[in-house]
Amino acid sequence: MQVWRAERQIRVPRLTIDRARATDAGMMSALLQVAVGGAIGSCLRYGVVLLAQRLAAPGFPVGVLGVNVIGSFLMGLAVVILAQRGAGQISPLVMTGLLGGFTTFSAFSLEAFMLWERGQAMAALGYVGLSVGLSIGALILGVWLARGFFA
Repeated sequence: MQVWRAERQIRVPRLTIDRARATDAGMMSALLQVAVGGAIGSCLRYGVVLLAQRLAAPGFPVGVLGVNVIGSFLMGLAVVILAQRGAGQISPLVMTGLLGGFTTFSAFSLEAFMLWERGQAMAALGYVGLSVGLSIGALILGVWLARGFFA
């Protein structure tokens, strides 16, 4: 049986590994970019939806439709411009943060288009159908459960 003495050091394993992988500083930088961009994008979405509610006739979500279409358009511009200019380092800020906060529909649109562009038409159509159908179904289920438990 081994007796541990007070002067003996205990080795604690490191939580990070120094190798070719994402660095802690790089991950924190990307996380900060997503947070800042997301805050800005979410505030912009809120403002656009409020403005649309004041200007448009009630009953149809013009503001949400607008941010989805605008966000998808901007995602298309951003994916090309950032790639052409070698500005991938700000992709977390612009694409995930700003446009993701403005609308998550833009990321959905990009993924569907990329499938289509790669010649995977059936996968693209399936992705669109499943995304819309399952998302609406999940929302209905959530509403139903919440009304059952909290009503």
